Amino acid sequence: MRIAYIINSLEGGGAAFPVPAILSLMRSYGAEVKVFALLRKDGKALLPLQQANIPVSIREGGLKDHLPALTWLNQQIQNYRPTHLWTSLTRATLLGQLVGKHRRLPVTSWQHAAYLKPWNLRLLKATKNLSQLWIGDSQRITALTKQRLGIPDEKIITWPIFKALPYTKSARPWQAAETIKVASMGRLHPVKGYDVLIQAVRCLQQKPSIPPYKIFVYGEGAEHNDLQALIEQYRLQNYIELVGFTNDVNETLSNHHLYVQPSRSEGFCVAAHEAMQAGLPVIASAVGELPFSIQNNQTGLIVPPNDPQALAEALYSLLSIPNQLYTMGQTARDKVLNDFSTQHFETIGRNIFDQMNSFTKTYY
Repeated sequence: MRIAYIINSLEGGGAAFPVPAILSLMRSYGAEVKVFALLRKDGKALLPLQQANIPVSIREGGLKDHLPALTWLNQQIQNYRPTHLWTSLTRATLLGQLVGKHRRLPVTSWQHAAYLKPWNLRLLKATKNLSQLWIGDSQRITALTKQRLGIPDEKIITWPIFKALPYTKSARPWQAAETIKVASMGRLHPVKGYDVLIQAVRCLQQKPSIPPYKIFVYGEGAEHNDLQALIEQYRLQNYIELVGFTNDVNETLSNHHLYVQPSRSEGFCVAAHEAMQAGLPVIASAVGELPFSIQNNQTGLIVPPNDPQALAEALYSLLSIPNQLYTMGQTARDKVLNDFSTQHFETIGRNIFDQMNSFTKTYY
């Protein structure tokens, strides 16, 4: 089996960072693999691929030049001569499906996003039968994909894109008189809800007797300047900081006491699960897989999305009990190590590999 893994871009984020683990598993089953990225963007996902010795081809182009992107992809596939195409996210899926139809190659398609633009949804409905297998990265995304696209049960499988690792570093307990360090990770994009978080921090200033705290937002994106302006407008520089991208996620998270995910929409949300793996309780919006993974008052708190006041109340609740954060975080860590074990990840991966291998393959 030769798998061409087609992805929208090498932007750092939940859709790209799990790719090395996925393709390394496929390679351990005997497949050859190569990634084809339609764009580089920030290129943050390239290093992990290189470290896993996974070859990558990157197109130089834009977001909307779909015909040149299709031509490039078709030529790349002709040269690589794969037996299977694997697509991730809408643009890569639509172009991959067209190339797969032209080259008579079976296509497996990931779905990661809970929200689809109306036009993308219409296109995917029209092309859904060009993918022989669909994968949802969470229970929520699988259910939405079945409902929105009309995918039958036998053509879709849930494979969480997170593999919890027991040897990763875990956070230490909060010490008396220490500033409570709160982490958040994600692209600085409206869907991640960092404007909501800033509004929540503003609301927090009205609360009495809050221990010293600071929120560190790790990520980059087009919203940086607007978010920074909002922080400065409300004079919140001492309470929330846009730190930028971090390469060492586990090391960074383990140096905090609490995690917050204020997203308006999510699929699986790898970052929040990595925070739980690092022994942090998580406050998160009730979107995507998060309500399934976070147990209220045990491993964190769930709040309505796009609700600064509710988020502020949740933050106040946990910031007020810093000596209990470590215990909650260890419960969160135990939960993800159990729910997303390596064995679980590999068992589903093997099932997908076997299904892909059973497809009729037409070679050049």
